[in-house]
Amino acid sequence: MRQVRSAVRRVVASVLVVVPFWASAVLAAQAPPRDPDRWEPSVAAFEEQDRRSPPPRGGVVFVGASSIVRWNVAHFFPDLPVINRGFGGSEMADTAHFAPRTVLPYQPRIVVLYPGENDIARGVAPEAVAAGFERFVRTVRGALPQTRILVIGLKPTPARWRFNDQMLETNRRLREIAGRHEGITYISVEKAMLGPDRQPRPDLFIQDGQHMTEAGYEIWTDILRPHLR
Repeated sequence: MRQVRSAVRRVVASVLVVVPFWASAVLAAQAPPRDPDRWEPSVAAFEEQDRRSPPPRGGVVFVGASSIVRWNVAHFFPDLPVINRGFGGSEMADTAHFAPRTVLPYQPRIVVLYPGENDIARGVAPEAVAAGFERFVRTVRGALPQTRILVIGLKPTPARWRFNDQMLETNRRLREIAGRHEGITYISVEKAMLGPDRQPRPDLFIQDGQHMTEAGYEIWTDILRPHLR
């Protein structure tokens, strides 16, 4: 009997050690939400710019983080009324939060969204990115039911290649959501940005291995343009 009680104590002790470690590992893997108001100055600057020079309504609004910010959409789409409202290193939740101020005032015909790359790199789960996308869809389509949404799948990059599995899972979820909504189209750029070795093409990225060169944006433009007609 003493041996049995001793064995039980050893098991309980091991559980007490293992459970906190397991719990802390799970908590570490779940990146906490960030306050979207950290981007208030950027959004307020857009609004001030609009007061000085009101942009046209009924055009194409681009939203997202630095991949959108660095896309010179006026240069690549000179024949279209385009508005770039990407800001900083924002995440999907930030874009959804500010959609009433960065999308709705322009009553766009089309919204082009690039979501979630910063989220995944920070440890946000693919399902959280998908939830943010659904919130964005509800906000935009709730106010502008005729507006089309084009969501660009996450791109493969040298700097973030270690997150590729999570990015592919995020893309799968974005594609599934788009498939459930009329007027929402998922656009894949993945295959076009991989070389014969199935690795991201170095020529498509600047030295940081994350942001794109003009050649990268040319690929995005060629893929996107047929959907803007």
